[in-house]
Amino acid sequence: MQFKHPELLYALFLLLIPIIVHLFQLRKFQKVDFTNVAFLKEATLQTRKSSQIKKWLVLCTRLLLIAAIVMAFAQPFTSKSNTFKTKKEIVIYLDNSFSMQAKGNQGELLKRAIQDVISNVDNNETISIITNDNVYKNTSIKAIKNDLLQLEYSSNKLTTEAALLKSKTVFSNQKETLKNLVFISDFQENGSVINFKSDSLTNIHLIKLKPVNVNNIAIDSAFISETTATSIKLKVRLKNSGIAVENLPISLYNNETLIAKTSVAIENEAETTFSLPINTTVNGKITIDDANLQFDNSLFFNINKTSKINVLVVNANNDDFLKRIYTKKEFNYTSAQENQLNYNNIDKQHLIILNELKTIPLALVSATKQFISQGGHLIIIPSKEINNASYNQFLNNYGVHFNKLVETEKRITSINYTHPLYNNGVFEKQVSNFQYPKVNNFYSISSKNTSSVLQFEDNKPFLSQSNNVYIFTSALNQDNSSFKNSPLIVPTLYNIAKQSFKIPELYYTIGNKNTFDVEIQLQQDDILSFVNNDINIIPKQQYFNNKVIINTYETPEIAATYTIKNKSEAIKNVSYNYNRDESDLVYRNLSISNNATISNSITNIFNTIKSDTKVNALWKWFIIFALALLIIEMLILKFFK
Repeated sequence: MQFKHPELLYALFLLLIPIIVHLFQLRKFQKVDFTNVAFLKEATLQTRKSSQIKKWLVLCTRLLLIAAIVMAFAQPFTSKSNTFKTKKEIVIYLDNSFSMQAKGNQGELLKRAIQDVISNVDNNETISIITNDNVYKNTSIKAIKNDLLQLEYSSNKLTTEAALLKSKTVFSNQKETLKNLVFISDFQENGSVINFKSDSLTNIHLIKLKPVNVNNIAIDSAFISETTATSIKLKVRLKNSGIAVENLPISLYNNETLIAKTSVAIENEAETTFSLPINTTVNGKITIDDANLQFDNSLFFNINKTSKINVLVVNANNDDFLKRIYTKKEFNYTSAQENQLNYNNIDKQHLIILNELKTIPLALVSATKQFISQGGHLIIIPSKEINNASYNQFLNNYGVHFNKLVETEKRITSINYTHPLYNNGVFEKQVSNFQYPKVNNFYSISSKNTSSVLQFEDNKPFLSQSNNVYIFTSALNQDNSSFKNSPLIVPTLYNIAKQSFKIPELYYTIGNKNTFDVEIQLQQDDILSFVNNDINIIPKQQYFNNKVIINTYETPEIAATYTIKNKSEAIKNVSYNYNRDESDLVYRNLSISNNATISNSITNIFNTIKSDTKVNALWKWFIIFALALLIIEMLILKFFK
């Protein structure tokens, strides 16, 4: 037994007062004379004996009464441990990712979890709650109850490890506090291993919520599989993580208009194809009817009017191989001899190629520097007989220096598969043995802060990159190199052009780093925005002379097709969809997790937290005891003879 106010126990010295009074016998007997004392002797002895017993009983009850009152004011209590003396903190991680849309025994997992948290946490208790996109720090259920009841599902899914780190940052830095970290999630499998470090002052409680079934069908992806002169073939891929379905309806909308409908039988995966007219703007939406998770039942896409990439080639040699790569279907290809170049056209280009110039004129050096600073891309293919001084005057700005020509035959054997030119599905696997292209001579270069794209067999660079500048170290004409006949030339030059102006894709995934270009010339202080009904978002953007580079990551937050606007002018559309990682309802096995309490009940976990710090107050019992002693004293004084 322990006391909340032990200093009041000094009041027990008050017990000396009735003892002293009793010992001094302040009440004295009065002498009465009788004629026959002998006759009264026995009665007198009996009266004195009974009076002494009564006094001792009254003394004991008064002592106990005072002691009980003093003990009650000192507020005694008992507890399981000494944790009640420690300051306590509770942080709750509430997973509001899309997988929590799955239904449990009492409805959607997230909605039921919110109700249980509200029911099991005292209204005024100080707690902190974090979700995938919000933090409510040092607050109370009473203060954020409405926010919790209106909590929406988030596309920003945190891994268990990230949620753990985020939760720990909410705790205070005080070392002598008892911390309770409550994880409420379905713990969907993501391939990583949960590792909870042992901490005597941090109790980790994992609450795993289980759906009643794990059946779910999702629209996984869509892509253009074929383009003809009259139509576009749009292929849609679906995935099923539950029981097979024989007839699943699929609808295709353009804006709000239903333009096609079909159905498929699906066991694990299925595909279907829609035909769309060519050269037509489509703000598409593909939908299915599935009763489980809702976020993956729709997929937005858009097909804008065709945009072309502007390519300018400054020639001093034959450029037929470039014309075959940069076709009219996708590119606006312009070719000019170095002495006939119209410099006014440079600002309109996305990619410039210097094709085997012997000398780079000062005017071209100045123009291309300005072009590159405005986001343009440049490819340099040197001649066999270059003016090193003119080349280096330009390339020194990019950390590259041309040295002497090396008259040695070399094979191009090394490919940087991780480079952005090749990591987008150009190669199904790394090739270790193919017919290597070769050169008869090349320039050795010195470089700083450049990355090698292609290398010779001795690891010297054949193609290097410095920011937006791509530099070949050898002429590509037929007499000097077989690179033109190599399968490498098409993906290399084609992807460089594609990176010079990134046309918006069919759709983007929210949560991924997405970048695309919008061809527009803005006035000063103009800015582009994404608009969809009442939603108006200003994305991160960078303006150049003839384009705006837009970067998105976690925005927009809602899947939809957005109109890119400059003030009230609609430019084009772009579509965003939620990540499909959560569509597969497979969950972790938490039994292997160490240093954590595991449960499937929010109520049980909070009862455990409360019982660990529960204090049994005893002061009420001492008040009852004091009242009982007072009654006993009154009865003794009244009825004891």
